[in-house]
Amino acid sequence: MRLTKMSHACVRLEKDGRTLVIDPGGFSEQDAALGADAVLVTHEHPDHFDEGRLRAALEATPGAEIWTLRSVAEQLSAAFPGRVRTVGHGDTFTAAGFDVEVHGELHAVIHPDIPRITNIGFLVDDGAVFHPGDALTVPGRPVDTLLLPVMAPWNKISEVIDYVREVKPRRAIDIHDALLTDLARPIYDRQIGALGGTGHGRLTPGDATDL
Repeated sequence: MRLTKMSHACVRLEKDGRTLVIDPGGFSEQDAALGADAVLVTHEHPDHFDEGRLRAALEATPGAEIWTLRSVAEQLSAAFPGRVRTVGHGDTFTAAGFDVEVHGELHAVIHPDIPRITNIGFLVDDGAVFHPGDALTVPGRPVDTLLLPVMAPWNKISEVIDYVREVKPRRAIDIHDALLTDLARPIYDRQIGALGGTGHGRLTPGDATDL
């Protein structure tokens, strides 16, 4: 499997000539979802879900499908009957040749006065990759590569470090990083790397690694 980091929370996974894209939102590249055989969306916030980009991807690839939670599916299913699938915590499915498990139910708390929305994470190919969306969900099974949300209005670095410790992946790769300045990156790298208890790295958007 090959993982390509796109901007912010989006990644592209490639295996056996097929492509799975997770969270091609408004902070990611305009063409992040184009050419995908399947797209997974963790929740409805615009930095993870961009309706126009998903519509363009589905129109460009007639066989492409989307797996997501109800709040996102309701915005797309009428235009693409049979190609938008609603999933939730505990569901399993195969998308573009990737086996996927769904973990989690709610977005992390931003502020007690802000109602929490639904959020799901995707565990791909028996733990090869876990994308938690906007939550610190622990899937309860071994994870090889954890896609780690390092910077968001709903987290702080101590929570990020403790999350890595609890999941215990072989390595963690930064996502949800569009708000993290280049000036601050060395601080995050040093502290997560020293305290997380696992290998930690980050990829520049467009860079790829083999899993």
